[in-house]
Amino acid sequence: MTDLYPRLVVADADSALAFYSAALDGEVTERFTGPDGKVQHAMVAVDGVRFAVKDADDTDPAPRPGSVPVIIALYVDDPDAVADRMVAHGATVLFPVADHDYGERGGRLADPYGHLWMVARPL
Repeated sequence: MTDLYPRLVVADADSALAFYSAALDGEVTERFTGPDGKVQHAMVAVDGVRFAVKDADDTDPAPRPGSVPVIIALYVDDPDAVADRMVAHGATVLFPVADHDYGERGGRLADPYGHLWMVARPL
């Protein structure tokens, strides 16, 4: 295996890219659109970690409210600061950042596009 990254399907890729850039301090490193102007592929880099984003289409629908298509585990130096920044840009806290018996400080948030994020660091 040479690479592995999640690809998030969303209803509004440009809005999602703005959210991920601001909330996670990410950088859009690639962005390709189809003839209809919809994002077919965009890559976001956050501190050396990458994930892709694309607009929903007939083949790849966006998550429905209440569904859990994927939970992304994001390990960072300061999960409190990342969670706060995500909330400031529209995320919802599902589990507040806290110390856990299994040796991590972390919490879970839902972004405005239906994806769940665990932000954590080892204790």
